[in-house]
Amino acid sequence: MPATYKILIMGASYGSLLASKIMFGGHSVHLVCLPAEADLINAEGFRVRLPVKGRKDPIEIDSRKLPSKVTAGGANSADPKDYDLVGLAMQEPQYRSAGVRELLDAVATSKVPCMSIMNMPPLPYVKRIPGLDYAALKPAYTDPTVWDHFDPALLTLCSPDPQAIRPPDEKVNVLMVTLPTNFKVAKFDNDKYTAILRDLEQGIDAVRYDAPEGKIELPVKLRVHDSIFVPLAKWSMLLAGNYRCITKDGMRTAQEAVHSNLEEARSVYNFVFDLCVKLGAKPGDLVPFEKYAAAAESLTRPASAARALQNGAPNIERADKLVQVALVDARLEANRKKAAA
Repeated sequence: MPATYKILIMGASYGSLLASKIMFGGHSVHLVCLPAEADLINAEGFRVRLPVKGRKDPIEIDSRKLPSKVTAGGANSADPKDYDLVGLAMQEPQYRSAGVRELLDAVATSKVPCMSIMNMPPLPYVKRIPGLDYAALKPAYTDPTVWDHFDPALLTLCSPDPQAIRPPDEKVNVLMVTLPTNFKVAKFDNDKYTAILRDLEQGIDAVRYDAPEGKIELPVKLRVHDSIFVPLAKWSMLLAGNYRCITKDGMRTAQEAVHSNLEEARSVYNFVFDLCVKLGAKPGDLVPFEKYAAAAESLTRPASAARALQNGAPNIERADKLVQVALVDARLEANRKKAAA
């Protein structure tokens, strides 16, 4: 049997989806979140509604009925050194907030392995990609200095492919999954820490949920990959779908962003796909456009970046800017090689 772990997750919204999967395996979770969220989770747990193929109604996972315990608190409620793994589930601009910044720095100096499920790859993770001008990527981040003390060898990235929202008319401890795809995580440089990921993967695979019709398998698995480029598959999706939900006049759904002009979406998607290949990814590490376009048919809400902008957010994750910076870097390098030839 795999070991059981203590896991700290920074961010209780999207983080509760990962927490629900982890807790099935008996691993305890502490969620870092706002005081009102923490009070509610400590009093009532959290709920994750998960669509299951072949069922009309979603399964509702109640954290209080899972084999292990969840607790919640503010940024000063946990010492990272007390945990086996830290998950980063906030949006990138949030890490510079008072309290959160200090906790993130404590995570870095604790030398505890850390797995991000952000759309925006943490800056130290980008250091694991050979040949990039790391400094040139810093302007894509709200505050790149929050990552200064991280050892890239202790940080990995998990592609947050599953889509989920908090229903606006429900309590903040409810999460509804709208696209139940898998989390895809790159291995750590250290096999000892990768073993934790594989234990979590095995535990999630073994889950069989007691539904009225009998024990059923639940979607949203954790998949551990040897390639550090696999989580970058999300970049094409973000640029072709999520960021194109943003329009001059407001916002549109991800479905509309992709399918209102399928060839334009394909062009953007494949442009970023090809960029990832130039960085070192193999085509098999990434997701083909056709598979993404089929999934986008069910994305009937605007992406979180568009919703945040519409709601007046002063900062959002800028993975679009990161891709642009990386592209310029690659073009400049090509120009330099040409000039030196």
